[in-house]
Amino acid sequence: MKTKVLVIDDSALIRSLLTEIINDTKDLEVVGAAPDPLVAREMIKQLNPDVLTLDVEMPRMDGLDFLEKLMRLRPMPVLMVSTLTEKGSEITLRALELGATDFVTKPKMGITQGMQAYAEEITDKIRIASKAKISTLQSIAKSGATQTQQQALRNPLISSEKLLIIGASTGGTEAIKSFLMQMPSDCPGILITQHMPAGFTKSFANRLDSICKISVKEASHGERVLPGHAYIAPGDQHLMLARSGANYIVRLTDDEPVNRHKPSVDVLFDSAAEHAGKNAIGVILTGMGKDGAAGMLRMRNAGAYNYAQNEESCVVYGMPREAVAQGGVHEVAHLRELPKMVMHYLVSNSERAMRV
Repeated sequence: MKTKVLVIDDSALIRSLLTEIINDTKDLEVVGAAPDPLVAREMIKQLNPDVLTLDVEMPRMDGLDFLEKLMRLRPMPVLMVSTLTEKGSEITLRALELGATDFVTKPKMGITQGMQAYAEEITDKIRIASKAKISTLQSIAKSGATQTQQQALRNPLISSEKLLIIGASTGGTEAIKSFLMQMPSDCPGILITQHMPAGFTKSFANRLDSICKISVKEASHGERVLPGHAYIAPGDQHLMLARSGANYIVRLTDDEPVNRHKPSVDVLFDSAAEHAGKNAIGVILTGMGKDGAAGMLRMRNAGAYNYAQNEESCVVYGMPREAVAQGGVHEVAHLRELPKMVMHYLVSNSERAMRV
């Protein structure tokens, strides 16, 4: 049974290219292509697609307005097709908040060749979207809206040596937001790898910085890792933890992709195992595939304490499942419980150290 896809884009060229790319696979099929959301609305009723690809900026009704209405009236997996601009990245992040599963970027130049180069990524993300739990995406989005009114967790004295190391993929932007919004202003330094292309991580970090108690930024090579700060891997570089004397610092590398990803969660987790050992707390969140599973086991073997998001609260239960299967995880919990559990572990760990 093929996954039925409806393509929505005002560009006839993009509609044609997406149709060709999708129909070139054995398990996916374009059942229709619409030039705008108003036409798409009727086609959804008639064709009952499994997944939509949706342009961000369109005439008659923009992608965000349509997505908001769709998620309210007929929730379904949506892959955003975004322009790689500052405005495009802001709109795309808002689309993820509204319930879009993921996004791919349109090339700025050489559209035909560029889209063909993205063919594997586009089809992979459509397959992942078809398996995503839309109800989970919606519940995370709703909890995020109410969390803005909540106080962050309180944090008694915690060793500045401690670090939180987080990895995520599909569904991760909202999961990371939910997690960080509960972090107190004096929490340990946090390093995050989220699978995301270049051009979007800076907007993502800025968005989180505006709503969290802690400071959130896109990581810069060589900067010191400070308590109360979160550092997000740039979309085209691997993020690693390193040491400079007594301090933890950020290291960015332009090495080859690992597990087909750059940034890769395994790269971050491996560096935490090497340089932080028992001072690290690992957290693996929603995502497809196995990136981070092997690295989390290495963290555990180096003395770290690790958590995984449970299946119920994951949009895609891939990476956490693999991490559990490989033996790297100590505790599995619902996304809403993870921040409290991490802080409780940090506090009780600090109290034990003080008694000794």
